Amino acid sequence: MKSPVSSLPPGRRRPRTTTALLLAGTVLVSSGCAVANSAGGDAGEADGRTLRVVLTQEPPTLEPCEASLTSTGVVVRSNITEPLVERDPDSGELHPLLATGWKQTGPRTWTFDTRSGVTFQNGEPFTAKDAAFSIDRAVNSDLACNVEGYVFGDDDLKVKAVDDNRLTVTTPEPDPILPLRLSFVEIVPRSTSTEAKVRVPIGTGPYAVRSWQAGTAISLSRYDDYWGKAPAFPRARYVWRSDASVRAAMIDKDEAEIAVALDSMEAEKDTTASYPNNETTALRLDGREAPLDDVRVRRAIDLAVDRQGIIDALLGGLAEPAGQLVPPGVVGHSDAIEPTRQNVDEARALVKEAKADGVPTGRTITLVARNGMFSGVSETAEALQYQMKEIGLSVKVRMADTATQLQYQLRPLPKNVGPIALLIMHGNQAGDAAFTASQYLLSDGPQSTFGSKELDRRIADAGLLSGDKRQQAFAELLADQNDTVVQYTHIAHMSGLLGLSPSIRYEPNSATGDEMRLAEVGPAEGAKD
Repeated sequence: MKSPVSSLPPGRRRPRTTTALLLAGTVLVSSGCAVANSAGGDAGEADGRTLRVVLTQEPPTLEPCEASLTSTGVVVRSNITEPLVERDPDSGELHPLLATGWKQTGPRTWTFDTRSGVTFQNGEPFTAKDAAFSIDRAVNSDLACNVEGYVFGDDDLKVKAVDDNRLTVTTPEPDPILPLRLSFVEIVPRSTSTEAKVRVPIGTGPYAVRSWQAGTAISLSRYDDYWGKAPAFPRARYVWRSDASVRAAMIDKDEAEIAVALDSMEAEKDTTASYPNNETTALRLDGREAPLDDVRVRRAIDLAVDRQGIIDALLGGLAEPAGQLVPPGVVGHSDAIEPTRQNVDEARALVKEAKADGVPTGRTITLVARNGMFSGVSETAEALQYQMKEIGLSVKVRMADTATQLQYQLRPLPKNVGPIALLIMHGNQAGDAAFTASQYLLSDGPQSTFGSKELDRRIADAGLLSGDKRQQAFAELLADQNDTVVQYTHIAHMSGLLGLSPSIRYEPNSATGDEMRLAEVGPAEGAKD
């Protein structure tokens, strides 16, 4: 059996300590200019009352119906606005938030009771009418909200406020996970525009937007009339820096309390914390084009990949080998589905067999990856290229920007571009495999290139189930995808890395990358008030 890094391309096996020293050298060299003024004064001073967070980019919007976008949700969700129901990221259980309870009262109807004594940040009282309005605005309107497509698809909902503390929601077909879907709908007052998306939202959360200086910072203030427990920090301030080393340096230089998405080479520091971030990295193999239209070639690629070697050498060890698109903790994940073990000899034999049958295995496959997708993405793409070449395939790498990569990822897919192996990173923040299957496994799914009628039928059937039967059905269809379709070469269940100041206490969880709850952050024991 090969060593963990033996199948990586020459020149990519850099010792961890050497890389760390190189990174440290970069930080020291730049500390006299960029890092010394990395916050530009806009993150504020360390006063013990302002929680300073540095993001990778400025949020494109704070519109609540776009909060399923990671860059928006990490600021908005459960900080500024709140849903009726929240999902526990550790157990997967649903808990009351603005709803106090819910039950299915008909084959297609659910009834929700709403919390009394809650006010919006503009002073207006929250009622079931606001909840009904918010659902209708996010799902049934012409605003083209991200939550509509990601969570509800093309289905409209019938929503009715029975009185100030009760509403009913009716779906076109029976939907056993409607409460989970509604955990993605952030509640806004009825005074919110239905004609256009808002830039600065009003919600019921523990923080209200104080100011948004475009290109500079977003400032929040604690909402003193918040219905729940008051957060420890009266103020919060978000800034953004695209360079991971700069974000890390801001923690070291006391310019921020929290820094997101640090480089894995920072993992050994006392000021970092790793966490499973719901993201799974995989190669999506476009089965519309030869040689990828042959299942033997797709299976050979799956066998060629040295998952553990890539994780150890290029991802800093902060990941786990993957055998399915959903990570542990998501309904449908099965521990029985093990990651494929690398077997170069068997992979080469499959390619030779396909070639002997006339499959054009020498046709060049383009491996498309997005710049900045994760730390080490370009090296990972080159490692995959090398491993695929080792089994007799011709592969070239194309590193693309976000806009270009999305052209390959979403339907309508580009034509006449040859065989494509697309490096993707899928995050199932909803906690149910239905959201993965509808996007990535259906034959005509928005992010699927092909599939099978049998798999489509099983996905539809699984979506009508609940409880243990739902878990079993989705686990079986994920296994069936691996056996019959092999559209994906799964690589790793990823982890995130946060920078955390010694002055605070915060325990990240699998939802942190999408929903960082500032109310869960407090001063470290012994820290100044």
